[in-house]
Amino acid sequence: MTDKAQRRRRERAAAGIPEKPRQRNRPSDERKAERAPREAATIRINAGQKLGAALALLDAIEATGHGADRAAADWFRRNRVFDGAPRGDIMDLVEGVLRHRAALDWWIRREGLGAPINNRTRIFVAHVLVHGREAASVAKMCDGARQAPDPLDLPEQKLLASLKGHTLDHPAMPLQVRAECPTWLLPHLEARFGKTLESEMTALLRTAPIDLRANPLKADRAAAQAALSAGGWRATLAPLSPLGLKLGPRTDIGKLQPLADGLVEVQDEGSQLAALLVDARTGQYVVDYCAGAGGKTLVLAAAMKNRGHLVALDVNEVRLTRARQRLRRAGTENAECRTLDSKWVKRQAGRADRVLVDAPCTGTGTWRRKPDARWRLQPNDLAELLVRQAEILDSAQRLVAAGGRLVSVTCSLLPAENEEQVAAFLGRHPAFATVPVEGVWREVIGGGCPATGDFLHLTPARHGTDGFFVAILERRAAPA
Repeated sequence: MTDKAQRRRRERAAAGIPEKPRQRNRPSDERKAERAPREAATIRINAGQKLGAALALLDAIEATGHGADRAAADWFRRNRVFDGAPRGDIMDLVEGVLRHRAALDWWIRREGLGAPINNRTRIFVAHVLVHGREAASVAKMCDGARQAPDPLDLPEQKLLASLKGHTLDHPAMPLQVRAECPTWLLPHLEARFGKTLESEMTALLRTAPIDLRANPLKADRAAAQAALSAGGWRATLAPLSPLGLKLGPRTDIGKLQPLADGLVEVQDEGSQLAALLVDARTGQYVVDYCAGAGGKTLVLAAAMKNRGHLVALDVNEVRLTRARQRLRRAGTENAECRTLDSKWVKRQAGRADRVLVDAPCTGTGTWRRKPDARWRLQPNDLAELLVRQAEILDSAQRLVAAGGRLVSVTCSLLPAENEEQVAAFLGRHPAFATVPVEGVWREVIGGGCPATGDFLHLTPARHGTDGFFVAILERRAAPA
């Protein structure tokens, strides 16, 4: 048996899925006859099996070291029996642990009854403190190793019994536990938010809605909303982005026909606003320097109305392949995707009217969508990212023509990656100056700007978006 097959067998066992007997050399019509009623019937997954599946998925997320989204997609692809309604229930259980891990660990440690701090204990405690269920119901779900996880042992029973009458929050919790924040990151976030830190961190713990952006190359926002409504999806208007629509957090976007048709794209409202503030115009030469899978590139292409020259650059060819597919689906005709090459940058120096730099960052502003990401960050990650960001900005600025703009964007909440990074850049490149975001907002987006200084700061608590930072820098002198 291959390692992959063994891993799948272990995961299915942990999730309470019985082994199928191996059958060889059976007539094809006999196999089809057996398969037909099984495929037609609805497979019922009980609460214990969902609990076991959630625990298996948590362990898979921890083992891979990748993001929960990617690990979950891989896991469900290998465990098709949980497709449909059980998948949502399983993800609720998983997110209950990922979003509240620090608090769950604090309770396990506080009670001190011999139960280990691991995913098994966390998911049991989450059943009581996050989902409000009785300890007896957890024990019932665990009754039988073939149906769910092994039965509760004595320390686990004592721990769950001790939690009766409690809620997840407790006045004795230290700030970093209430904020679900790694201790080393807390000073950075306190410097950013001050007295509003707890409200901002609480907002980061909530499940985010699914944000969509209408594609003006195919439909305006009203037409996109009508297409969604015709398919049975209720979308509300985003309050800040003129292109934005919002769906409920549990919408199955895989079934969105307007998405498949290119009428809409999935994109956080903050990301939409950041791309719009580039102020890309018809006929310009525009570069998306760290394009990734092309989310912001699509906004730029639509703003240019398919006229002008748009270049999407990235070091990862896999991401660029995804960008090409999305651009084609959206009806984009003026964009090309290129692997980032220093020689190409040198040849194009001083030509671009707009350069967007969405450099790699800590992603602290995306924690409501990626609750596990906070626990993967290490202090050396920030140090390495700061160096990399500075190098990217120094390289990208070479492309900007006199009078052109470099727009620096991050999905980070940390001053070190935002204002401090921009200040250091301006010190190295005095030919650039900041353009106050309020004037650009008024011209490009319209309405009241949620910023009064030079930069735009978006946060979940204040604006209902992911955390974003935008700085608009204009070259006032020709490049040397």
